[in-house]
Amino acid sequence: MAHQDGPDRQRADPSAWSRRVPVIVLALVGCAIATYLAAYQMQLLSTIWDPLFGHGSEVVVSSGIARALPIPDAALGAFAYLVEAVTGAIGGRDRWRTMPWIVLLYGAVVVSLALTSVGLVLAQVLIFHTGCTLCLISAAISFLNAWFARDEVLASFKYVNGNWERQGSRA
Repeated sequence: MAHQDGPDRQRADPSAWSRRVPVIVLALVGCAIATYLAAYQMQLLSTIWDPLFGHGSEVVVSSGIARALPIPDAALGAFAYLVEAVTGAIGGRDRWRTMPWIVLLYGAVVVSLALTSVGLVLAQVLIFHTGCTLCLISAAISFLNAWFARDEVLASFKYVNGNWERQGSRA
């Protein structure tokens, strides 16, 4: 059988590299943004670049919400993005079947980042009444990655669930 690429192959292969590479690249960009923001939170930088909101970024990143954890929240975000990139890169094109737990961990990280981004965006609008350009870019990355990863994560979830159901019916 000839090797098939293109839309049909991609639909049949939720772990295709063509689906995962954009998520990995965006996760690394998100990691870089979060690392930059963490550097400000750790007072390694005196200001944050923000072409849209001026000092709004400093308000958001220095807030009590951002400092609620024992470590800078942006450092935690950088770590989560790094885990997303690594778990996105592990395994081959059939990892949704051969490594479903890695894909489900990947999905948990992707979903956690997306949900955190919802909270971050809402806080900027409802609490701070200002914005943070890099925070919003990071949120957009999280939303995009959740969208891009959905088929693979759902395929792994269905695969694991189907195996559990088959094992349960043998008992």
